[in-house]
Amino acid sequence: MPHTDLTANIVTFCRLLRAHGLPLGPGEQSDALRALSMIDIGDHPQFRGALRTLLAKDQPQQAVFDLCFDIFWHQAAEDQSTRPPELPPPQRQAPPAMKVENHQAPLAGADGDDDPEADEMAMVPVYSPTESLVHKDFSGFTASELREVVEIVNMIARALANRVGRRRQRHGRRGMLDLRNTIRRNLRHGGEVLDLQYCNRKPQKLRLCLLMDVSQSMDLYSHMLVQFIYAFQNAYRNIESFVFSTSLYRVTDLLKHHDFQAVLQAISEQVPGWSGGTRIGASLQSFIDDHGTSLDRRTVVLVMSDGWDTGEIDQLGKAMRTIQNRAAAVFWLNPLCGTTDYQPTCRGMEAALPYIDVFAAAHNLASLRALGRRLAAV
Repeated sequence: MPHTDLTANIVTFCRLLRAHGLPLGPGEQSDALRALSMIDIGDHPQFRGALRTLLAKDQPQQAVFDLCFDIFWHQAAEDQSTRPPELPPPQRQAPPAMKVENHQAPLAGADGDDDPEADEMAMVPVYSPTESLVHKDFSGFTASELREVVEIVNMIARALANRVGRRRQRHGRRGMLDLRNTIRRNLRHGGEVLDLQYCNRKPQKLRLCLLMDVSQSMDLYSHMLVQFIYAFQNAYRNIESFVFSTSLYRVTDLLKHHDFQAVLQAISEQVPGWSGGTRIGASLQSFIDDHGTSLDRRTVVLVMSDGWDTGEIDQLGKAMRTIQNRAAAVFWLNPLCGTTDYQPTCRGMEAALPYIDVFAAAHNLASLRALGRRLAAV
């Protein structure tokens, strides 16, 4: 059901921001509502500026805010030919606000990850025609739909990079005021603030290695996943990216090009075996031999593959064991894992599974969103 008052819309907008990595809680929502009571809601720059100041604390968060704001408020305003809702006077019924489509979409981590906000954030409305594609399998996308969701993929990658790169640690006596944990800690006092909680930036030492399968069996997913690692590469600094089929190819420098179509063309032309056979074991062994010195307990390795291997299966198992022993964690993202009847019974997946810390889907936008919370937990 569409929300019809300002408070509900602000709460829902904060949930959208939180779903894309911004650390917002009840305190920020209350501050936003109080601030809006002091400005002219009909003044668009004031309305946007007040929310942006309170809800986005730095440049990466502001970039996510700008995209979400356009999706939530601008699209709804255009569709309904309305403006942002006016704040109701005290003791009066709130006037109708803009309507939004109430498609249900699970947030990152809502598919089984433990989180204190999971029940609250499990389902939330989404706000544009693009979001109706959030659960559609990439293999079924038309060319026009691929173009339509590119910005959403980029936004997810930026939000994911922000989430991984902006983790904080609690501190007892100094640092930034941790408003969310302060509120939770003081609930026992009836809401009276007696015990302040603080947090500092957590030193970020996490490195990422992305290894993507671009063999023929991955053709239906390659374009969108390359788009994802391209956006991720340009949003997160401490990262190395590779693609493989019958052999491994480092594409970190190629992905820094400003034009994605040029990147895609360069990779397809320069990578041996693009859309050909698959030798996962040999490719992973090549990664260990040539880049293994970069693996340590601060490195997370992400393999994107369906697990179909025409090479030596024993070599795949040995390579995976070596990578897991050296890295902080090994993620395996399999597009086929998103189907309800999927079982990892192919020989490649059976050999790799004992050495995988997180085995997850990578077949639609929702699965890419879910990756953020899993990475942030490493």
